[in-house]
Amino acid sequence: MRIPPRFAALAAAAAVAATLFTGQAATAAPAPAPAAVASVGGVCYSALPDEAYDTLELIDQGGPFPYSQDGVVFQNRERVLPSQSTGYYHEYTVITPGASTRGARRIVTGRQYHEDYYTADHYATFRRVDFGC
Repeated sequence: MRIPPRFAALAAAAAVAATLFTGQAATAAPAPAPAAVASVGGVCYSALPDEAYDTLELIDQGGPFPYSQDGVVFQNRERVLPSQSTGYYHEYTVITPGASTRGARRIVTGRQYHEDYYTADHYATFRRVDFGC
């Protein structure tokens, strides 16, 4: 199970709060995807390029990242992803072999468990990563 480090503390605090209020330990089940997410499409984890696995691993580890822009707030200006408050999404570079720049490939993470989106065309389209295939 993959929870980005920046959210692990938040999840732990929520579990403690749930236990205090209900007297029962909370179970960690992934939240259902909003209906709007279905419009962005999906991609199997196993179908991602090798460099995307590297990026997801770096996100899990909290870095270090190859580019200073990695981890910055993604503004969702294209409005392809579901509308959320500023700061909800963060973007990370997926290295493109042979590119002299950062290239067009990115992973954009949301705050929900396993809410990772892949784009190979610099935000024109997104596909939510399905970790179950």
